[in-house]
Amino acid sequence: MQQRRGARVRTEGPTAARLEELTMTFLRHRRSRAIAAIGGLLMLAAIGVGAQTGTAQPAAKPSAQTAVAIFAGGCFWCMEPPFDKLPGVKSTTSGYVGGHVANPTYEQVSAGRTGHAEAVLVRYDPALVSYSKLLEVFWRNIDPLAVDRQFCDVGDQYRSAIFTLGAEQQRLAEASKRNLEASGRFKQPIATQIVPASEFYPAEEYHQDYYRRNPIRYKFYRYNCGRDQRLEQLWGAAGH
Repeated sequence: MQQRRGARVRTEGPTAARLEELTMTFLRHRRSRAIAAIGGLLMLAAIGVGAQTGTAQPAAKPSAQTAVAIFAGGCFWCMEPPFDKLPGVKSTTSGYVGGHVANPTYEQVSAGRTGHAEAVLVRYDPALVSYSKLLEVFWRNIDPLAVDRQFCDVGDQYRSAIFTLGAEQQRLAEASKRNLEASGRFKQPIATQIVPASEFYPAEEYHQDYYRRNPIRYKFYRYNCGRDQRLEQLWGAAGH
């Protein structure tokens, strides 16, 4: 099973002078970090956001200004960037959907024991970007021909799927799949599933925004997984 864990980076130990400098820097910044942390906790309490990792989110109740979409395209690290850079997208959250175990962990999902797929929950402003546009971005960033896998990641936890929230999303998703099938681009059948969304569970914090927090490890994984190479074969150089 694919384990996307980067190697530790070894460094030389600091000199005594450097240790003193680091200590003073730590003391100067500890108080400001503590104040910031308290402010963050007060904000969370005010808006009622659950702080526990893996707590299910009410994905099916978007506000008037914010809509929600859920897509599975293999490694969720790789599915955040194409949506994050899209104007009108407010945020992306990596997580797990479509399974039969409550509050699954990464270890459980990656072992294929829960029925979940790695997925991204996209919050967006429908006045700025349409669900149809999100579908277009989704297709161009997956291998729609692969069954129970995406690129180097194998197993139904890496299946491609559109998890719909309501009849309109279901209609648009099915229409987009029919259009792709009718285009004649592919000779093989489209394997991507279209199913109503179940509970979405956010992944552990270290998975969120992984491509931003760990750019070198992310790029190393993505390249060695052959993702961009395969996407170019499927969609062309400018496809994704």
